[in-house]
Amino acid sequence: MFRRLLIAVPLAFAGALLFWWLSLPWPILLRWHEPGRSAFMSMRIRQARAAEQPLDIRHEFMALTDLSRNLRRAIILAEDGRFEEHDGIDWVALAEEFHYRGDDDFSFLDAHDVAALVGALRYYIANRDEVRGRSTITQQLAKNLYFRTDRSIARKVEELIVARRLEWFLSKDRILELYLNFAEFGPGVFGAEAAARLYFGKSAKNLTVEQAITLAATLPQPLTANPKKRPGRLEWRKDLIRQRMRGS
Repeated sequence: MFRRLLIAVPLAFAGALLFWWLSLPWPILLRWHEPGRSAFMSMRIRQARAAEQPLDIRHEFMALTDLSRNLRRAIILAEDGRFEEHDGIDWVALAEEFHYRGDDDFSFLDAHDVAALVGALRYYIANRDEVRGRSTITQQLAKNLYFRTDRSIARKVEELIVARRLEWFLSKDRILELYLNFAEFGPGVFGAEAAARLYFGKSAKNLTVEQAITLAATLPQPLTANPKKRPGRLEWRKDLIRQRMRGS
């Protein structure tokens, strides 16, 4: 009986992990189709209803080629400077954020790497509220389309898995296109086209460099700092993006 349990318990655990992995979103259809509503949109609608507050969703899909080059460049420099280089996860940025001190070529067979990983996890637990996570554009797209604002480790792992799947199935241009169309730019404002029309009264294809920088600066805190609410809070972020654009 005991021997059977020794075999059955690990098998059951492995089966549960496999089922969980398989049950996460497989975004292959995003090659050809746009989702009608993202998980983030649905979440904001539920939050507004619970608070008994009105919320109009503004969203208009635009092809990447119709979006301003200024905007594309500003967004990448602001959110994910290594977007074209990574595979959905910027391991270099994560190592910096979590104070990981192991080798770049991680191995569970290397005691030093394992100790460094444990140290990084301890740092995260002790500084959870301060750790940003350095999410890539691909990770943010995964969160916007499929998840919520939950910052638990389990949700973060799910986001990492789906981000890798996005990179498997979609081109970088398609990932950027979807991100720019589903990113949140303000209360009920989703996508660059809706944001450009609301804040600047023009299409996202015609944004100036300064307007593109302003939208890029909105992304970290779109509900509390955007071109219509506390725009002064965006200035330090806009200065940072300007510097990156001059140096790129």
